[in-house]
Amino acid sequence: MRAWFGLIPLAFLAGCRNDMYDQPRYEPLEPGSHLIGPSSARPLLPGTVARSENRVLGAFDTGLSNGKLTEELPLKIDRAVLERGAERYGIFCTPCHGATGDGRGMIVQRGFSPPPSLHTKELREAPAGHFFDVITNGHGAMYSYAARVPTRDRWAITAYIRALQLSQNAHVKDLDPEDQARLAEIKP
Repeated sequence: MRAWFGLIPLAFLAGCRNDMYDQPRYEPLEPGSHLIGPSSARPLLPGTVARSENRVLGAFDTGLSNGKLTEELPLKIDRAVLERGAERYGIFCTPCHGATGDGRGMIVQRGFSPPPSLHTKELREAPAGHFFDVITNGHGAMYSYAARVPTRDRWAITAYIRALQLSQNAHVKDLDPEDQARLAEIKP
């Protein structure tokens, strides 16, 4: 019986080989074989930009124009951009800032300290690049969303924040006369 117990480890050892460890492989830029071509490295796809490549970054990429936060949004704002911004705002911003940007999102209801309202005078007057910069780099307790939200979506969120600010701080005198008349008819 003891002899059988001695054979069990040997049976397991027979199955241990280094096939996974000793796989055929190529060193970087080593000449290839007839199966993979003349080089072991694959050619770059068209439009590939190396992460280490120094490329000129503009206002769209950084939120800066001439070293200062850009005042204007560097993309054309249309309905699709605002809808995308609303969707992304709902996903990434609503938990803290709330659906209307008042700073009373779900985390505040659960006991966390509130973020600033997006409707303060200071933030209504802040340049558009400020919101892009805060989304990109974080600010205070807010962490960076650069790795989670693509650049175009950060600008779409910024555009939506501007729309929220306008919707929550609009004045009747800012409407054209036709809309003012329609609003006067609605009032009780």
